[in-house]
Amino acid sequence: MRNSKLRLLPPVNEVIAELAKTDACNGYELSVITWAVRKALEKARKILLDDLNHDGEELNSGKTKKLQNFLYCQPEEFVPVFRVWLYKEIQAQLRGYGSMKRVINATGVILHTNCGRALLAPEAAAYVAEQAVVYSNLELNLETGNRGSRYSHIEEILAELTGAEASLVVNNNAAAVLLIMNTFAVHKEVIVSRGELVEVGGSFRIPEVLKAGGAKLVEVGATNKTWLKDYQEAIGPETAMLLKVHTSNYRIQGFQHEVPVDELVVLGKESRIPVVVDLGSGSFLDGSEYGLPQEPTVQDTLKSGASLVSFSGDKLLGGPQAGIIIGKKELIDRLKKNQLTRALRVDKLVLAALVGTLRFYQRGEIGKIPVWNMLSHTKDDLWKDALKLSEMLAGLPGLEIQVMDAESCVGGGAFPTAVLPTYVCAIKPKQNSVVDLESFLRQGDIPILARIVKDAVVVDPRTLLPEDYQVIADRLRGWGS
Repeated sequence: MRNSKLRLLPPVNEVIAELAKTDACNGYELSVITWAVRKALEKARKILLDDLNHDGEELNSGKTKKLQNFLYCQPEEFVPVFRVWLYKEIQAQLRGYGSMKRVINATGVILHTNCGRALLAPEAAAYVAEQAVVYSNLELNLETGNRGSRYSHIEEILAELTGAEASLVVNNNAAAVLLIMNTFAVHKEVIVSRGELVEVGGSFRIPEVLKAGGAKLVEVGATNKTWLKDYQEAIGPETAMLLKVHTSNYRIQGFQHEVPVDELVVLGKESRIPVVVDLGSGSFLDGSEYGLPQEPTVQDTLKSGASLVSFSGDKLLGGPQAGIIIGKKELIDRLKKNQLTRALRVDKLVLAALVGTLRFYQRGEIGKIPVWNMLSHTKDDLWKDALKLSEMLAGLPGLEIQVMDAESCVGGGAFPTAVLPTYVCAIKPKQNSVVDLESFLRQGDIPILARIVKDAVVVDPRTLLPEDYQVIADRLRGWGS
């Protein structure tokens, strides 16, 4: 019977013609609609053909009710039932077209690793979009007409902002550390404090990155205390560098000691060994001005005399994913000549996003950088925003709404001990569970990511964009319907 139903499946052009009579696919290009229709019809054919498993038993257990509707209905009922399923499947395919989509971050975690970390400022994003659709002088010297360097577009601005002699940008900070190791420490020793052998996102660890770069790790000190003499005693003829890793994603507090960069620099000069600092989520700004714990800035670290400093572009800098290396020109020049540099280099869009972000630092327009804008929100600001959302949600059936005190966090491994006071909109379902409500928000056409705190789903306005409020309100109007 199902083979006969295959003959009832409409051709692609007929489905598109039917869709054209409705508003089901408004906003999509014809090529995208055609792709979705083909995918939906392919799925239908597979379902109709795949009615027996290897043992000859019908595959009822694995079918959803929606699919069973057209698998098992009578032939005269097939076309109308199938049409309903087909249109829903086409919409599902369209929603999944280019599976990376907008989500609303209502968690209060500013640098949310799973959501892409730092948001670009609209002006920076516009510069990226401009560069994406035109040819550019990425590697062209317009004065001479000869080939130029893509790094020339970023070096001057980084030199101005950090005081560095030279710079290089690769695709993330792990790549920066890898390149440094592979350039200066292949089969040689790199001395690192045991308390700084951190694990970063995705279970990647500093010791493994060093090993991948060809370096031999020499651990010194204890987990909680490392002294200058520990480094002194470890230096030998095979020592290539002293490496300091800023533990930006965790803190050892209490009975602890670490050696400051300037002291390592003195030792490095005496031993003629370069000092390299991995700052992780390095910042250009002193966080204490925003009520955050004091952290070493990129500029201060370089002023301490470090030979090279590496840090991320998509954390506290507020730009795109990138690994930025600044420092002495002779060392940067050697990095540029490493064959790995081509494999790790960034494209024109990352450079455009980075330049677009650094312009705000040049102009002193820090408030236009989303990460610092969100960090600067006061409790009064957040109270007003939480109250605004609660008023939009007031009276929705099946929900209790209230504004309450809470805490946000920076995220992305930055300021791990920082507490950001906030106000949240707490939403309690009168029926079903709080887990059901969180899932309902997360699985909408525009996923809304919120936190569960005790018996409520909480929406933190710290990380909401102006257009997010209405989307949240519209979604919650569908709760229980």
